[in-house]
Amino acid sequence: MSQTTPALKLSNIELHYGYVRALDGVDFHVQPGEIVGLLGDNGAGKSTLLKVMSGAHRPTHGTIEVNGQATAFHTPKDAAAVGIQMVYQDLALVEAQDIATNLQLGREPLRGFPFNIIGFVDHKAMQRTSAEQLSRLGVRTAPMNRPVEMLSGGQRQVVAISRAAVRVMESGGVILLDEPTAALGYEQTQLVEELIVKMAQQGIAIVLVTHNLPLCYNLAHRIVVLNRGRKVADIAKTETDMDSVVGWITGAKKAM
Repeated sequence: MSQTTPALKLSNIELHYGYVRALDGVDFHVQPGEIVGLLGDNGAGKSTLLKVMSGAHRPTHGTIEVNGQATAFHTPKDAAAVGIQMVYQDLALVEAQDIATNLQLGREPLRGFPFNIIGFVDHKAMQRTSAEQLSRLGVRTAPMNRPVEMLSGGQRQVVAISRAAVRVMESGGVILLDEPTAALGYEQTQLVEELIVKMAQQGIAIVLVTHNLPLCYNLAHRIVVLNRGRKVADIAKTETDMDSVVGWITGAKKAM
């Protein structure tokens, strides 16, 4: 991968809860088109670091840069405004609504005058736009008018990730994934893996939090390991092995 300005860079990030340091001097970066696996045991600080990246938590100390520009997030809306999208484990989908509505949630196109005055949504335009966006991502899923509640777990996850992708793919952007395959079977996991690879190929930077080491090795270009709020490893996948990664996660292996 070419060395360019990081899509997202965090320097010396600390987050304190009273006397407890949830994050202690963490440096982290992800390049455009790179998939970084963020690993660690429960309580290691992975989810906390994701929340700092997504604007849900403000760090006690440290700096954040997006595409080389220093910034500060006060809310998740601030992070989204500069191209950072978070996909949580609960997906945040409106299950009674169809795929197109979920993809365009908050960005629904309105019908022409005078219907736009009273907020009439142009459902045909919404379905057409959604189909075009999924086509650009190379995603094949159910018809755009199918309710999310009728989809499989894998299809729902694809919809949630695709919604994040279409909101950042014009500018590259960063997608943060928190355990995207935790509740999925083998075939459904394959769907999600294929989508993640396609997003990276389109220049989207991806941070992947998972407890699934084989999944991480299938997808990640680089692996970062946290242990008790500190970064203990940051290494290319090709330069390490699973035994070493497990050692860093458990603390049996010394930090790099």
